Amino acid sequence: MILKQRKLVTIVIESSLARRLEQDLLACGAKGFTSSAAHGTGPRNLRASDIEGGNVRIESVVNNEVLELILEKLKLDYFPHYALSCWVSQVEVVRDDRY
Repeated sequence: MILKQRKLVTIVIESSLARRLEQDLLACGAKGFTSSAAHGTGPRNLRASDIEGGNVRIESVVNNEVLELILEKLKLDYFPHYALSCWVSQVEVVRDDRY
């Protein structure tokens, strides 16, 4: 079986921003994403508003070009304003055409 290397970008963000970020991921070229409820604590432990709702973990498997667009979008539009975490992992995928 042939495996292809791709990047898994994982972002944990407050739930009130999840839909916006999901749309931004697609606009950057991601073919899809998975979102799930998440909880934890971080160094800032701040929210953009008083609206409750917890956090969402959004993951997407992408190629290097799409990853760069996503990271640039986060750098400009999210990191300066919101408490969120992001990390990137190397993954190998089956059915590369899906990513």
